[in-house]
Amino acid sequence: MKKNARLLYLLTVWTFFIPFLSTATDLLVDDETLPAASPSVTYVLSMPEPQTHYFEVEMQLKNVAAATNAKKNGYIDIKMPVWTPGSYLIREYAKNVDGFTASAGRDAGSEKKVLSEKIRKNAWRVYTIDDNLTVRYKVYANELTVRTSFVDIEHGYVTPAGMFMYHDALKTIPLRVVVQPYKAWKSVATALEPVAGQNFTYEAADFDLLIDSPIEIGNHKTFSFTASDIPHTVSMFGDVEYNEKKLAEDYKRVCEAAATVVGEHPCKHYTFIVHHIPPGGGGLEHLNSTTLETTRNAYATEANYKRFLSLVAHEYFHLWNVKRIRPIALGPFDYENENYTHMLWLSEGCTSFYQEYILRRAGFHTPDAYLTLVASGITEIENQPGTRIQSAAESSWDAWIKGYRPNENSANTQISYYSKGSVLGTLLNLAILAGSNGQRNMDDLLRLLYNEYYKKQKRGFTDNEFRQAAEQVAGRKLDDFFNIGVNTAEPINYDAYFEPVGLQLVNLASKTQDGFLGAATTIANGKSTISSVRRGSAAYNDGLNVGDEIISIDKVRVGDDLLRIISGRRVGETLKVLVNRAGFVREIPVTLTQNPLVSYRLEPLPNQTAEQKALYSKWLYIK
Repeated sequence: MKKNARLLYLLTVWTFFIPFLSTATDLLVDDETLPAASPSVTYVLSMPEPQTHYFEVEMQLKNVAAATNAKKNGYIDIKMPVWTPGSYLIREYAKNVDGFTASAGRDAGSEKKVLSEKIRKNAWRVYTIDDNLTVRYKVYANELTVRTSFVDIEHGYVTPAGMFMYHDALKTIPLRVVVQPYKAWKSVATALEPVAGQNFTYEAADFDLLIDSPIEIGNHKTFSFTASDIPHTVSMFGDVEYNEKKLAEDYKRVCEAAATVVGEHPCKHYTFIVHHIPPGGGGLEHLNSTTLETTRNAYATEANYKRFLSLVAHEYFHLWNVKRIRPIALGPFDYENENYTHMLWLSEGCTSFYQEYILRRAGFHTPDAYLTLVASGITEIENQPGTRIQSAAESSWDAWIKGYRPNENSANTQISYYSKGSVLGTLLNLAILAGSNGQRNMDDLLRLLYNEYYKKQKRGFTDNEFRQAAEQVAGRKLDDFFNIGVNTAEPINYDAYFEPVGLQLVNLASKTQDGFLGAATTIANGKSTISSVRRGSAAYNDGLNVGDEIISIDKVRVGDDLLRIISGRRVGETLKVLVNRAGFVREIPVTLTQNPLVSYRLEPLPNQTAEQKALYSKWLYIK
């Protein structure tokens, strides 16, 4: 009995100590054998002195040593993007950064400053192997556009690409942004997801989504509406008068008309940030939001209002075309280099086509008004000499070096992928309508691309895949459209596209006999100075230069009345043009040439067939 009792006692004691021995053993295990905690990145954005135009950023990196190979390398590299998607220019955002510092440690109490240095124009190296790192820097923000950041005593606006840094290995993890508004500001507008229970705290699934989510901070006015069962919020900055009820109703009309194109709305919610500033400025698309810049009199007249609604339609339609229906080059993005594509004529230009087509569907444009816009678009590109030099595909590719950097000769050598692409969108739509006997249009092409590449393959499409899809939907080859319209600068046979809907393109300026000078001027202090010279014109051929001050023509003093002075002069007449060129006065004989400018209008063909009339009605949504 005593022996058994002793065994029972030892067994009881051993059982009691097993958990403690297990814990002690665990404590002796090397840290590297334990599962690593997930890395995280949190940005704290503040603006304590907005009058200085500075934002302050604190980038908190936790548990990142393994993911970044810090222990192997002995450092962590932190970078800032050099451009922002949707605006195809290297903007060198890092030029606005100063005060970069770094410290290591799990919390503020244990932080120690660590060595850091700038290693490239947009990259900093932080020398640490610590698992937890805090980077702090300031960003000067005094340029209010849709593609840059701005802060002053009135409000703050953040273009994330120019504000938030990143590490390559941490681009795909969830991120958090904590906004600390200036003390007098009460509102933040962004499409980022709010964190429940934490004021002004937001989450992004990855760095790409963060970059695609601008932030407005201040005391802006806000209104909401629902379109296609999706909640929409409009945040309005600027002292402007508007009818909120009418504006919300018209936003809804535009948004719901846009949604009919693809037939599916991919957003959980959508945010409009609208800046009302003196020069206006356009817009920039994002995945679940857009920023619009317009004038303070955008709602004052019907013409101004329709232009604004066209801007709304354009940027809103981008949530499909370019953000989800996209060329393969436009995502995932390389934020340090140019991302080249031949298809901005589709992504931007065809969005310009759709902006007016959407307003036609929504009832803002009459059929005649829409035809006037189509003819005006053709007139615009045909009046630019560059349309015979640069193709739409080349214009897209050269956006990075030409599109955003025009000079006085640009009109002679370039064509905008916006304006040429808008015309091409009209022509492709007509080609599909005619090829399918009115059964399909460009909507069907975008639906195919959306379902096949965005939803199914989860990628962008190549140039060739787009062409194959377009020809599949049209039911025929589209050689003239792609080989001439897109890929060359050769003249387009417009009537071939308009004939199936019973229309012809008529040049109203074709009979003018006035001579043509071909020099555009600016007026300052009563002086008329040449600002551009049209290729092939009299001014171009006979040697008038940009920068020449035109003093007189045939001994008549020239001020702001150049057009009046040469009005009525005939082709072949020679003018004696006295100019001041770099301080030297000289007389240059200039022989006027034929006026090359066109002014197109779409007119009905005589004896239209029933088929043409039916296709016309389908094209313009006439019931």
